[in-house]
Amino acid sequence: MSETAFKILLVEDDEALRFIVKDNLEQNSFNVTAAEDGEIALQLFKQESFDLIILDVMLPKIDGFRVAEKIRAQNDQVPIIFLTARSMTEDKIKGLTIGGDDYIPKPFSMEELLLKIRIFLRRSHSQPFLKPANDGFMQIGKFSFHPEDLSLSIGNETRNLTLKEAELIRYFAEHPNKVLSRNEILEEVWGSDDYFLGRSLDVFISRLRKYFKDDPAVKITNLHGIGFRFSVKQEDQ
Repeated sequence: MSETAFKILLVEDDEALRFIVKDNLEQNSFNVTAAEDGEIALQLFKQESFDLIILDVMLPKIDGFRVAEKIRAQNDQVPIIFLTARSMTEDKIKGLTIGGDDYIPKPFSMEELLLKIRIFLRRSHSQPFLKPANDGFMQIGKFSFHPEDLSLSIGNETRNLTLKEAELIRYFAEHPNKVLSRNEILEEVWGSDDYFLGRSLDVFISRLRKYFKDDPAVKITNLHGIGFRFSVKQEDQ
């Protein structure tokens, strides 16, 4: 899939920065639609389909966090990259908790932004990890994990997953009962072992524990100072 086919929604209230980012992305063959506030962004999102969203946190009318929440209520899969001038850890963790895939603190280089964009577009469109396992799903305890559909089912209940949640579950499921370091998880799933992404990993781990709570045989154990172990206890154990 060529980059000219990728549509990006850029939401930034700073006119100069919006122009610079849009111009650079278009020079790199991306199709960019720009919005200056959260209200316009949501209107555009309802009208068009986008492959990726670049979302400033501090926006007029509707802030970036609320915009992301509304987008996630409609679409679990489109990658969202936050732009933030805030330095508070809580704000960055909040953005990742409500469904953001990554963040870039201002000021940033276009090289960094382009790198992250290409990583997320490559994963969301080629997704080698989404190839069917066995008959198209992976059995995890009492759960059926469907990587192609980004879903996790138990009984008659099905939960839709974000791309990042599915990537993390897939990585854990492919390495059952093994000690996985934080660094290797971050490198494999996020492509970086950045400190704040490490904090977001903790958020995702908490989320997955809630998803798997209906089967006590499935556990994600925190090994302090090392990483995590994803274990599935067999019925005869």
